Amino acid sequence: MNQYDEIKQGEKGAWVSIGAYLVLSALKLAAGYWFVSGALVADGFNNLTDIVASAAVLIGLRISQKPPDKDHPYGHFRAETIAALIASFIMATVGIQVLISAVKSLFSPEHSVPDLTSAWVALFAALCMAGVYMYNRRLALRINNQALLAAAKDNLSDALVSTGAAIGIIGAQFGLPWLDPVAAFAVGVIICKTAWEIFYSSTHALTDGFDANELSTMRSTIARTKGVKSIKDIKARVHGSHVLVDVIVQVDPELTLVESHQICDEIENRMGRKHNIMSVHVHVEPHDIAEEFEYMADKK
Repeated sequence: MNQYDEIKQGEKGAWVSIGAYLVLSALKLAAGYWFVSGALVADGFNNLTDIVASAAVLIGLRISQKPPDKDHPYGHFRAETIAALIASFIMATVGIQVLISAVKSLFSPEHSVPDLTSAWVALFAALCMAGVYMYNRRLALRINNQALLAAAKDNLSDALVSTGAAIGIIGAQFGLPWLDPVAAFAVGVIICKTAWEIFYSSTHALTDGFDANELSTMRSTIARTKGVKSIKDIKARVHGSHVLVDVIVQVDPELTLVESHQICDEIENRMGRKHNIMSVHVHVEPHDIAEEFEYMADKK
């Protein structure tokens, strides 16, 4: 399966999310109005906004499948990251709305007691979204797709929101109306925390940030390649769900062009096997012992 086929697989997860949100939002809104449950109505409107987030992920996945062109020689894979970033904004908006609504409800003098049936509807919705979350998370990890992983985290947040609504409704039956806004506030904090994690990860990737420990591991793999005398420089960046690596290695100056090229091929093969990185640009330079000693001195 190539990289475009993997992205195509990711579309299935986005469609599953959209389908689930369409059905559950209609169910929650109808049950919320029928059984007089403000928490369930709010949860239903929350799912309507989630449809927009899932649609953004789907659009991002579609754009990322476009082949390279003269304006995008590296392809359009970063559309995945932008889709995840948009999803984080939508999640943060929903989380803040949940927090504001919870605080208002907590200090409101009037608390209505919804029908207990609405709690069962909320629990059913929570179980459905938990199932969607597990499906999308497994798929995202299998194809290494950050946009779909962001959508999966959104699915989990919605399962928690529905669980919080159910807890509040059940608590109201036992004369604990304050339990609803407290549970909603806790859920709002979780949603905002998840949104921040996705936002940080997306912006870090878009600004060419890369994990220093992971880069160090890649450096060790290349350094142990037969024929590599030293590594002059190595850089890596995330491009959608793929990693691009640029490395300058120094080899024996007595080697022929063909022999140096074979070392490059071995580096690319090792990076693919050990780190699943298929885009490695290797530049070869003649090894200079004096330059290496100077480099080591600077490192100390």
